[in-house]
Amino acid sequence: MAELTPKEIQTLKPYLEWGLTQKEYDYICDKLLHRLPNYTETGLFAVMWSEHCSYKKSKPVLRLFPNKNERVLQGPGEGAGIVDIGDDLAVVFKAESHNHPSAVEPYEGAATGVGGILRDIFSMGARPIASLDSLHFGELTDERTKYLVNGVVAGIGGYGNCMGIPTVGGEMTFDDCYRGNCLVNAMSVGLMEQKDMQKGRAAGVGNAVIYVGAKTGRDGIHGATFASSDFSDEKETQRSAVQVGNPFMEKLLMEACLKLTHEHADWLVGIQDMGAAGIASSSCEMASKAGSGLVLELEKVPQRETEMTPYEIMLSESQERMLLCVRKGYEENVIKLFKEFDLEAVVIGRVTDDGQYVLKHHGEVVTDIPVTTLTDDVLEEPSAEQMPKRLKEAKEMAPWTPDVTDAKQTLLALLQQPTIASKEMFTQTYDSQVRTSTVLGPGSDAGVMRIRKTNKALAMTTDGNGRFVYLDPEIGGQMAVVEACANVISSGALPLAMTDCLNYGDPNDPEIYYELHHSVAGMAKACEVFDTPVISGNVSLYNENNGEAIYGTPMVGMVGLIENVKHIISSTVKQAGDLLYLVGVKTKADFAGSELQKMQTKKIFGALNPVELTTINDYMKKLLTTMQTGLVQSSHDASEGGLGVCLAETLFGSGLGASVELDLTKELLFSETAGRFVVSVSPKDQVAFETALGEFATKIGEVTATENLAVTLTDENFSVPVATAQKLWEEAIPCLMKSKD
Repeated sequence: MAELTPKEIQTLKPYLEWGLTQKEYDYICDKLLHRLPNYTETGLFAVMWSEHCSYKKSKPVLRLFPNKNERVLQGPGEGAGIVDIGDDLAVVFKAESHNHPSAVEPYEGAATGVGGILRDIFSMGARPIASLDSLHFGELTDERTKYLVNGVVAGIGGYGNCMGIPTVGGEMTFDDCYRGNCLVNAMSVGLMEQKDMQKGRAAGVGNAVIYVGAKTGRDGIHGATFASSDFSDEKETQRSAVQVGNPFMEKLLMEACLKLTHEHADWLVGIQDMGAAGIASSSCEMASKAGSGLVLELEKVPQRETEMTPYEIMLSESQERMLLCVRKGYEENVIKLFKEFDLEAVVIGRVTDDGQYVLKHHGEVVTDIPVTTLTDDVLEEPSAEQMPKRLKEAKEMAPWTPDVTDAKQTLLALLQQPTIASKEMFTQTYDSQVRTSTVLGPGSDAGVMRIRKTNKALAMTTDGNGRFVYLDPEIGGQMAVVEACANVISSGALPLAMTDCLNYGDPNDPEIYYELHHSVAGMAKACEVFDTPVISGNVSLYNENNGEAIYGTPMVGMVGLIENVKHIISSTVKQAGDLLYLVGVKTKADFAGSELQKMQTKKIFGALNPVELTTINDYMKKLLTTMQTGLVQSSHDASEGGLGVCLAETLFGSGLGASVELDLTKELLFSETAGRFVVSVSPKDQVAFETALGEFATKIGEVTATENLAVTLTDENFSVPVATAQKLWEEAIPCLMKSKD
């Protein structure tokens, strides 16, 4: 189809469908270019000014996050964040969302989400060592949800397994609000020597811009704008916006890039992944960060389809591609290196010093605009915000009290709730042991990877809790960070820093912008208290389907450091006779948004109690110290389903039981007060452990050889065979997935 002329663009306004507003288009014409942009230029502005690339709606909120401390080597602004872990080593990590693509094409949407986040890691000079995910779907009684779950899980496993990178952790929840717009967040963690750090820069007049990797096709065009608009049934057929992945190509690309960055860093000026908005974003961002200009010759871009236009070449999001800035004189060295891996490597342009972004196609100039107009001159969009009516009503509502007539049956029923039940049916799709550095894999509080040639290990987790954010954005945001810290500390690690995926509905809705603003404020406050700066992340807005928004769901990806592998703590009890302790604040009636409330009422409602951040940080650090001195045998944090579920899970697979006495009513056994742990301690360490934790540790029982969980409450006693509980927990999801109801 013939491209529209600048005048036709002005008249027909195709940019409105591409995500540019009338105000933005007019500003570009009148204030930035002082002329009408042509077809290619309009497309460039549309993708680069999209929320996905520019964060124009969310930047004011993102500034609330702390992003520095003495360990942070690279914060937000590059492909991924980097943290010092000592011995001249660094951990590199980031998370990305692939929500809309996964709703349209679950296998490719999830697979390319994994591929994209892996490229962010090795573009920094680090080797990816682990993957995690955070997945949120509709209810498993829905046939389309089952199709999406199967496709997403297969895509994550298919890409990660072929790359030889273990998937060691994650989360999966089920709520009706995600039925039309599932959330697929992928996190990758890498390891590097600090001397190998790279950045995305295109600097030095005359230096070469080299395209490496797979050929460019027409897949993924306008993927960034697709991710920056509301979703609907009509868009379920928008497959052209979904990329197609090839993990075997990416494996070759990763090894070639790592060989270049580790062995020939003197040839290289900068390197960046071609992710959202493809060549457009990678090239102009690299030039912007260096304060330089670029001239690109688009006919030289390797293409797998015929007669691609400049617009298509620039906006394609074909996978497994990187852009390099290489010192003049070393072009052939780089091309030869990549050809050794059977990869395309072509000089497509040069760095200039005039700040202009010039694109040529067969000698014709098709774009000539200042680099900064695409990256720095984006109009931030202030948003109106308004407290949702439900939050005001919740504060006036009497607290909900659950109806627990039989604590044993309630526990068994909770263990079968899909958000709580075993996810092994899905996680067994992933190779969690490849490269043989995995110590704790899926099902643990956190994945744990040993660091070769050292005594150290890394713990990593992903946690999101849309229900709590829906009920109280600020407290819910705090709880997301608390849960991530708890999972990392429960594994024996010191939390270092975090990444995030901020998944929300349409920010033009004042109530949704309120959720975004206040939940980020809550997260930021918790990050300050726990000293876990936000070093990278992703914003995914417009997660709606036919006008129905998801719960605002900020995902926290956190990494922690274990200085000695001897101090890695698993969640399963170890031996009969060990003492059991409840560590944390006093259990309160925290039922709003709980699994028990959802199970009994089929909905969530009510107000959340405040979270005692300073107190929680205090005893978490004390608990970590006891772990580092060898006083703790096992630890499991209490989250969904409260203490009842926590106690059962800590026994699963152990061949052991427990006798527990709690000064709680049967309802409070299932309360979800944040920041509590059940830990086991050898009798010989009782005094030392109790002295270290003081009032924050309460002895509640001991591990037994009976293979029963016996619980004494203030108003009920019960005993349940661990094997019975475990069987129900393990079989719940397979039964639902087979059901045709």
